[in-house]
Amino acid sequence: MDTLIVITGPTAVGKTALTIELARHFGIPVINADSRQIYRELRIGTASPTAEQQQLARHYFVGTKHIGDYYNASMYEQEVLQLLQSPDLASLPSSYRLLSGGSMMYIDAVCNGIDDIPTIRDDIRQEMKRRYQEEGLEALCEDLRRLDPEHYAIVDRQNYRRVIHALEICYQTGRTYTSFRTQQRKPRPFHIIKIGLNRDREELYDRINQRVDQMMDSGMLEEATALYTQRHLNALNTVGYKELFDYLDGRWSLAEAVERIKGNTRRYARKQLTWFKRDPLIRWFHPDQKEEILKYLSTI
Repeated sequence: MDTLIVITGPTAVGKTALTIELARHFGIPVINADSRQIYRELRIGTASPTAEQQQLARHYFVGTKHIGDYYNASMYEQEVLQLLQSPDLASLPSSYRLLSGGSMMYIDAVCNGIDDIPTIRDDIRQEMKRRYQEEGLEALCEDLRRLDPEHYAIVDRQNYRRVIHALEICYQTGRTYTSFRTQQRKPRPFHIIKIGLNRDREELYDRINQRVDQMMDSGMLEEATALYTQRHLNALNTVGYKELFDYLDGRWSLAEAVERIKGNTRRYARKQLTWFKRDPLIRWFHPDQKEEILKYLSTI
């Protein structure tokens, strides 16, 4: 039976560099688990693996979708499971497979399966749409905090679609959205080993700040400007692009937008860690501990 190694952790921690080292060590490709790096237009603002990095190790699910394409964790789950059973990977000499990224729901989808969440009735959907338009996102977030405080603590509260969807479930079923995210794990035809990467908070925050500066130097503003007319798309409801769109709208100066990107990215990193640290199966390492990770993998 094959073994899926999952490399995860907060944004900017150093997943890409270590993952490429492991991929080269085992002679295997990388399956990307970053929900925004899947979109080909979001290259700079998502710190997508560069062409040079992709030459060092083959990457799947990087730049394979257009920002206008509908895509979700359930679709990702099915495509990754198909890939893991494909002749492409079956012909590899190693029984290890490697998945790396920081998108919590995408990783959960592959490892545990998507929960059977009910289809939302039209009347519920229309009512939540009306409330969003009339009351605003802040009021809906407060409603979610009251109805499902556990999901409120980890959801991206700037992403109105995720907030609304959780509320739709709460109102339609009378249960919390969280209760649908804790169903029995679905069986998988492979072993799973989870490696979490983390750094001291100050070190991680410094790396986040430096990464944002590097993105700006690499042309992130130009990338956002080219996408401005499509800002309504869900794929662009993403830290980095949202703040630059507000700058282009004249709401903030460029310097303020950049500082907000840094602050919101640090906030997102904390949410990622909150989510991942609930998983007792994750073994945590510093990204520089490659040899310790290899030793750990050899004992499993």
